[in-house]
Amino acid sequence: MKKMSLLLAVVLLVATTTKAQHSTVEFGLKAGLNFANLNYDNSVDANTRTSMHAGLLAHFHLSKNWAVQPELMFSGQGAKYSNDRTDKLGYLNIPVNLQYMFDNGFRLQTGPQLGFLMNAKSHAGDVETDMKDALNTTDFSWTFGAGYLFPSGIGIDARYNLGLSDITENSTNVKNSVFQLGLFYQFRKVPVKQL
Repeated sequence: MKKMSLLLAVVLLVATTTKAQHSTVEFGLKAGLNFANLNYDNSVDANTRTSMHAGLLAHFHLSKNWAVQPELMFSGQGAKYSNDRTDKLGYLNIPVNLQYMFDNGFRLQTGPQLGFLMNAKSHAGDVETDMKDALNTTDFSWTFGAGYLFPSGIGIDARYNLGLSDITENSTNVKNSVFQLGLFYQFRKVPVKQL
């Protein structure tokens, strides 16, 4: 956990203290769909649960083609099962993506994500069970994605969040797996030195 926190702190420090010629920041809003699942090491067969994500972003330009983008996102995750059960997990995620931006608006991105479990409910028919005490309060993932920013400031984003840490408190090894498809809007550029 200390290594994850240190990594996030270093990336944010670089983004906020860089003195590159193109150092600007664009704040923005983002929302979209989640196609989430839980990957079990044993034979449990889980299916995709569709939910949503929404939150804020800060896009720090480090140079003409490189940027760091930290975000603060609420993310609905979990899975469905063949016995009419659905696990609904809600996370507050903090991804920090390093982005390479092409001149045509297209961008590639990857980076760490730290998640904090906000709620966890299991639904089976009309019965709802709180399962938060059986899960770890933090989750670590690595993100991979691509996006496109239109000149208007509106963009589209596709991302896969690969869970790296076990989310359970018991001996079962379960990891998050989330594909996200979203829209975002970036406001006008602000020089970092004015912040």
